[in-house]
Amino acid sequence: MEKAYTEKAVFDLAELFKIFGDPTRIKILYAMLDAELCVNEIAGRLQMSQSSVSHQLRILKTSKLVKSRRDGKLIFYSLDDEHVRSILSMGMEHIMEGEGK
Repeated sequence: MEKAYTEKAVFDLAELFKIFGDPTRIKILYAMLDAELCVNEIAGRLQMSQSSVSHQLRILKTSKLVKSRRDGKLIFYSLDDEHVRSILSMGMEHIMEGEGK
């Protein structure tokens, strides 16, 4: 039997997928797969401006996909939890399987 979901839960899930719908945010999340990074490191890896990275990180943090940790003047960002890693992994797996068909 299928579980009944509230309208709010369905809406929130749709909003979550909207966040994943932006290629720049996906690149930022992938950059943080193995390590926490500061804005400068992410910007350098992705060849983006610091302000663009900061803007996207705010969206990702508000959506609880990334978390931050302050060390002196620097703020380091990392994936919020294993769910984020799983969503990325399963999504890429699905895409790669489709390309092999």
